[in-house]
Amino acid sequence: MMDANELEQLRRDVAYLKDRLAIQDLIARHARGHDRHDIELLTSTYHEDGVDEHGHAINPGPRYAEWSNAVHAAGSEQHLHNITTHLCEIDGDVAHCESYVIVSLLDRGGKTARIINGRYVDRVERRDGEWRIALRRSTVDTLLAGDASILQHPKFVEQGYTKGTRDKRDVSYQRPLSLDAPVERW
Repeated sequence: MMDANELEQLRRDVAYLKDRLAIQDLIARHARGHDRHDIELLTSTYHEDGVDEHGHAINPGPRYAEWSNAVHAAGSEQHLHNITTHLCEIDGDVAHCESYVIVSLLDRGGKTARIINGRYVDRVERRDGEWRIALRRSTVDTLLAGDASILQHPKFVEQGYTKGTRDKRDVSYQRPLSLDAPVERW
């Protein structure tokens, strides 16, 4: 039988784990919103007074999706934001997070690609029971460019891999997921 102190510690541990998972889900939703050009999803990750800094571009959170979609569409055909290492310090209703990100961008024409490694450094706040980004600052730590023409090679194309789309036609939006639903392929 647990005593009162053990029970209280368990309550605190569960609350911390729930907050930590909610924050990780927030960061993942942000990445998905980017890659699917889902303005509604991406915007929902910021508080109304939230701010995003990408270099000299500083955007209010509610307008960030429009800016980022335009930048990504102008410079690439496809892109993926991969969140890797994620650190999070929670102090009540405020959390400071550092999420490593690997962004791969397939350039227009599909012959070259870029890989950007950086970090999202966030102040995340819980308001009205919901965690959202109050401030995001982005770093770029490395940037590589290379040949991506293998995506157009007949041996690759004949394999018929599903290709992601920048909209809700993407396979990740299919409910229920089915092999019968149409998808875009390479």
